[in-house]
Amino acid sequence: MKTKIRKTQVIVEATMSDIGQLVDPPTRKAAAIAVIENPFANTFKEDLSDLIEIGEELGGYLGKMCVDALGIRPEEVESYGKAAIVGENGEWEHAAAILHPKLGAPLRKEVEKGAALVPSVKKLGGQGCRIDIPLGHKNAAYIRSHFDGMEVGMADAPRANEILVAISVSDSGRPFPRVGGLSATDMIGEDGLR
Repeated sequence: MKTKIRKTQVIVEATMSDIGQLVDPPTRKAAAIAVIENPFANTFKEDLSDLIEIGEELGGYLGKMCVDALGIRPEEVESYGKAAIVGENGEWEHAAAILHPKLGAPLRKEVEKGAALVPSVKKLGGQGCRIDIPLGHKNAAYIRSHFDGMEVGMADAPRANEILVAISVSDSGRPFPRVGGLSATDMIGEDGLR
């Protein structure tokens, strides 16, 4: 693996009740985080291909960690999302290089299909910074019941020369969705939208 990982973390969140209502089965989300060395910290480089390759490695690696943490089959994943926090000696484009060109394909392989764009967010921040990973349905972006998120972070990351990279998946949408729109049971799941 080209990626130099200092540490990883996996978080599983299960919502069993909400507003006094039983959530049955519980809504479950998992996030997998890797804190990596930023090879371009304190340096402007025109060619960010090393970070693009790192993103490709992390897409499958973190995606599998999420699926395994939920103990489900890849096809049972309903939502996904990705995020990155770049330490102070890096730049926005370092997160973009990891998240956008190649991270999606290996993540889609780990969750089977994934016709929709993977929702993403990036920011600059220091140790203890937190980030909300946006979640959307993996096959149809217009399914409002799956517009969600998961907050993650680590107390000692990212350090100045690091990047925190996170992926989240869910086995369902929000509990008790009631804002209309396309339902998961009515989706076609071919164009990534409907």
